[in-house]
Amino acid sequence: MDKRISHAAKRIGGYVVATIALVALWALLSKVIGSPALPMPGSAAKQFLNQLPELLPQAGISLLRVVAAMLIGTLLGLPLGLIIGRSKKADTICAPLLYLLYPIPKVVFLPVLMVLLGLGNAPKIVLIAVVIFFQTMMTARDSAQSIPEASIMSVRSLGASRRDIAFDVVLPASLPDVFTALRINTGTAIAILFLAESIAGTSGLGYYIVNAWGMIDYPSMFGGIIAMALMGVVLYEFVNMLEARLTRWRRA
Repeated sequence: MDKRISHAAKRIGGYVVATIALVALWALLSKVIGSPALPMPGSAAKQFLNQLPELLPQAGISLLRVVAAMLIGTLLGLPLGLIIGRSKKADTICAPLLYLLYPIPKVVFLPVLMVLLGLGNAPKIVLIAVVIFFQTMMTARDSAQSIPEASIMSVRSLGASRRDIAFDVVLPASLPDVFTALRINTGTAIAILFLAESIAGTSGLGYYIVNAWGMIDYPSMFGGIIAMALMGVVLYEFVNMLEARLTRWRRA
């Protein structure tokens, strides 16, 4: 327990130091540039606090979209990636298709999704989920393929079934790489969310930020940026907590 408290205190201290450094750099740039497009941190923070009643519902909408998309993309991409990674036949069939589809920037399909699904939550969630799906699947596939055959054979020699190998060897061995991908996916998902909400949205933090920019209300715009940054930090830390809980064997 003491180690956990110490670790949490170090992480909080790290965030405090990083925030102070970031605010100092922000203030310096604001002074040097001298443009209303980059207000002082105090002005943006004040506007953020004043606009909380309006920001919180928008943040809730954005958070719902990101979490739903990450869940869908991960739950679909993880098992499929592990299956492809451990099956030579499946990899032979699917690998050319993956190599063809993976490099395509999925955001180009936003207009198509808007036509098919409208302007609500659906196209934004589907777009983010597709990106998360491919990134998770490719990571899980590569991680599963890197498991030494000796590890599989040693467990199989003890009478382990295919199910035992899948859940007791392949999945645990792949989880660290999958969680690394999830941390990267968090930033990617929020970036795509901003783009989708700013182009095809009437709600969410992305829409709020672009709307404030269009009204030349730069303090409100930065208030929205602060809210989106905080949402990213919360999601990132949630992934860290989930990893710590599901990969306790690594600490042991």
